[in-house]
Amino acid sequence: MNGNSRVHLSLVLLAGLIAAAVACSSKQVGSDVAASVDGRNIYLAELEKYYQNQTSGSEQQPTGEQATSLRLSILRELIDNQILMRRAEKLGLLATDEEVSRKLNDLKSPYSKQEFEARLKEKKISEDDFKRDLRRSLTVDKVLNKEISSKINVSDQDIANYYNAHKSEFNLIEPQYHLAQIFVTTAPGPQVHNLKNDKAQNEAEARKKIQTLANRLDSGDDFGTLAMNYSEDPETSANGGDLGFTPESALRNTDPTTRELVTKLKPGQYSPIITVANPMTKQLVGFRIVKVLSKEPAGQRELADPRVKIAIRSQLQERREQLLKAVYYEVLRDQARVENYYSQKVLDSNGTAQ
Repeated sequence: MNGNSRVHLSLVLLAGLIAAAVACSSKQVGSDVAASVDGRNIYLAELEKYYQNQTSGSEQQPTGEQATSLRLSILRELIDNQILMRRAEKLGLLATDEEVSRKLNDLKSPYSKQEFEARLKEKKISEDDFKRDLRRSLTVDKVLNKEISSKINVSDQDIANYYNAHKSEFNLIEPQYHLAQIFVTTAPGPQVHNLKNDKAQNEAEARKKIQTLANRLDSGDDFGTLAMNYSEDPETSANGGDLGFTPESALRNTDPTTRELVTKLKPGQYSPIITVANPMTKQLVGFRIVKVLSKEPAGQRELADPRVKIAIRSQLQERREQLLKAVYYEVLRDQARVENYYSQKVLDSNGTAQ
């Protein structure tokens, strides 16, 4: 056999080995794998489960490119989480069974067993799925806290520099009211939850419940505790009914009774029972009691004001965390071995793959 024949035979054998390796690799990966991170697979079934979870309850389901874009976004998050889980293993920061159980019990506490199971069913996930997500979420938080948050130091000079550059931001052009409320509905919705899982079922029960709460306030019970235990406002019950700060001008957008009462209340005082009606239909929807936590007069807030320092420190901390977390993710992605098969499939199909 001459030299050229041997070279040709070697090339043929090499091509065959490469083809076999590719075939073997493809077989090993499998068509059910969406991506892999350092050899650990993320399966299409998992991707689809999270997709269904995010789109459940939507009146208009995403289709075509919109659906594919959402799946790609979810997969990117799953990849990032897997990268963080790998990092947590190296740092010894994986969430423990005890931590997962404690968090699960906290999240279950506002619901009955049947209600919690119904919410999981609505989201199309099992309790095991939920626990796995909790473990991942707790682990990611531990890693980011150790690697990012705990290392950020906002100095007094940083705060002073920000204040001097943004002094106008702390000049209130009108008074502001820090409000909280206890709200009771006449027709409870599924999203209504409080620590006691207490809901009025109709107008008669709502009237009785709000009067009972008013009596307890008059007897000295804490407003925030009652709100957490009994308020039926899904947006504020968890934080003691806190509505945040409302500019005086914004009170014009609320009902006249609430507006008149709030402007007359002093900090620490709460209103009598206020009837709440739908502004369009005038139909009764519930009852509320509003408390003025504090009232901020118009004028310049100085740097010596502790609230100004706290606000600036919190803002600077959050900004740096966002920046450093983004950079941290990029660094870890560069260090990881990521294969995104689903993205490649979308690219190969010219965007028609689902």
